[in-house]
Amino acid sequence: MDLPPQFSSTLNPNPHPSPNVFLDPTSDSIPNLIQNPNSTTLSHYLSFSVPKKRRRGRSQRNPASFRLPLTLPTDSPSSSSSRAPASDEIIVINKEPKTEALIALSAGFPADSLTEEEIDAAVLPVIGGIEQVNYTLIRNHIIAKWRENVSNWVSKKTFLDYIPQHYHALLDSAYNYLVSHGYINFGVASTIKEKIPSESSKPSVIVVGAGLAGLAAARQLMRFGFKVTVLEGRKRAGGRVYTKKMEGGNRLCAAADLGGSVLTGTLGNPLGIVGRQLGELLHKVRDKCPLYCVDGRPVDPDTDVKVESAFNRMLDKASRLRQLMGEVSVDVSLGAALETFQQVFKDSVSDEELSLFNWHLANLEYANAGLLSNLSLAFWDQDDPYDMGGDHCFLPGGNGKLVQALAENVPILYEKTVHTIRYSGDGVQVIAGNQVFEGDMALCTVPLGVLKKGSIKFIPELPQRKLDGIKRLGFGLLNKVAMLFPHVFWEMDLDTFGHLSDDPSRRGEFFLFYSYATVAGGPLLIALVAGEAAHKFESMPPTDAVTRVLQILKGIYEPKGINVPEPIQTVCTRWGSDPFCFGSYSNVAVGASGDDYDILAESVGDGRLFFAGEATTRRYPATMHGAFLSGLREAANMAHHANIRTLKVKVDKAPSNAHSCASVLADLFREPDIEFGSFSIIFAHKNTDPKSPAILRVTFAASVTF
Repeated sequence: MDLPPQFSSTLNPNPHPSPNVFLDPTSDSIPNLIQNPNSTTLSHYLSFSVPKKRRRGRSQRNPASFRLPLTLPTDSPSSSSSRAPASDEIIVINKEPKTEALIALSAGFPADSLTEEEIDAAVLPVIGGIEQVNYTLIRNHIIAKWRENVSNWVSKKTFLDYIPQHYHALLDSAYNYLVSHGYINFGVASTIKEKIPSESSKPSVIVVGAGLAGLAAARQLMRFGFKVTVLEGRKRAGGRVYTKKMEGGNRLCAAADLGGSVLTGTLGNPLGIVGRQLGELLHKVRDKCPLYCVDGRPVDPDTDVKVESAFNRMLDKASRLRQLMGEVSVDVSLGAALETFQQVFKDSVSDEELSLFNWHLANLEYANAGLLSNLSLAFWDQDDPYDMGGDHCFLPGGNGKLVQALAENVPILYEKTVHTIRYSGDGVQVIAGNQVFEGDMALCTVPLGVLKKGSIKFIPELPQRKLDGIKRLGFGLLNKVAMLFPHVFWEMDLDTFGHLSDDPSRRGEFFLFYSYATVAGGPLLIALVAGEAAHKFESMPPTDAVTRVLQILKGIYEPKGINVPEPIQTVCTRWGSDPFCFGSYSNVAVGASGDDYDILAESVGDGRLFFAGEATTRRYPATMHGAFLSGLREAANMAHHANIRTLKVKVDKAPSNAHSCASVLADLFREPDIEFGSFSIIFAHKNTDPKSPAILRVTFAASVTF
């Protein structure tokens, strides 16, 4: 739901910030890193900082840096007439391959190699060599070209004029992959909405859940030509993304994000792209985050730096410990390791230092929506390498704007609580109440908490492999108290501030405050409740919760001579008790691994029942953009399976004469999965059976096809 922003309470890396903290919606804010574009060396390295935002809530004082090997051409382009054969040279599209590689990297692609998904999709007949280099250069260029203006539909024709003819097979492969898998030409821009056909020409699909995953998949499937019906149990779309309008007297109102609120890694975040298409200006969550002691005093800056450094060293020790332990670490919790290290210096620190250390533990539990005692020492941070990079941002007016735009013109049936899903080789039946919805395929996007609870009965039962994965993965909890005040009494140059507790069991109780005054349209504060405190909060009377929050705020501000008024309106979340989620977001629990996210993503029933949601993506779990991307991913998977079935039916029913067969094949291969020169292929995408079918078409010079 939320990931912690990059916090820094005592050291501001930008001592003279721009007074305008909004990001330009027309720019990806990606610098041109090419220092010597005329270098003739093909082997280069990209080096840049990668703050581990999920690992540490506050930004590291010295963020980790890595060097990425990259083989890219930088010589000047020459005319196509003088070129050697495609297999013998590296294509030169422009003089900025490094910049384009970084843009592709932010979108989740290796700079100079293929993703596993691209390999599965057979974008190249042979992996490696010059052909792979050229493919990645073209792929990166297409991504970068679309990012220049995400409100446009970038067509294949855009590239035909300057990519030589003998590279068009690679262009076809890269472009078709990027479009079909939702890496370009996605979102809510008018030019993209125009591509949705007025009438469906493909089979029917039932999407269970109108969260970000379901909405992303539904829109993409509609553009592919499928007949889509979305069933949503709530009275609204968005799922765990919920922006509530809070109102008071004197025309006061504010938009409060009670669920997912922070857009993380905005360099590549697809929801940031949707925001740009809507013309929204993202607000960077500023680094300054002062912490306050139990009694309301500001934490001593030197103590803050000392404890944070010790905390980070402890996490590094935990990383080294798991390396030494090997496979044994799978059965050990992160909390147990940190507790062991903590005992070493526990008696030699002050009460304030101990409370500050516990604040960092609460922040870590917030990042993972789980108790440290439940998180896997081996794999709790397995998604760190896939961080998209960039700022953490708020969307002014709330993320409900994204939901509203994505839900526009999508056929959603509300208050349809699904309790049974039947699937077979003939199709699916989704049952909500006494209504039965039939379709060719179904996509289940319900949260992991619902799957764990067994709220939906699957007939036949899901494979044991998937049931085990559901059981192993963790599903944690984060709650909030949103408060609309008559006026802003806190500092307007802050987006966050924290408060320490002297009780370790309550360390996550109102430990962090978000100031939404600059983005919500009114004087709004939101207090976060994480860890063990988040579970106790579920049964805490709302009046008691608000009273406790006000005590903390008065302890901080009244000594400064500032009066803390009574809030005009308050809202307390209860995500753990919500029957449509039973929690907030997933984590890697003890005994689980990143593989379990992949297992949850696997389709069942021979390509009839699919799964999406933040708990189905090992790269971007526990994020809004992870849910969104999983929906695009499954739309591609469903389209591939539908194509395979259509191919099989048409071949089975085709007349025996050669002319009719050729006509059927020509129709089937209008949108092949891959094209290379004379070769076209349609295959069963992501089918784990090594004997799964694929159809190869070879066209000879005389237009004879086999």
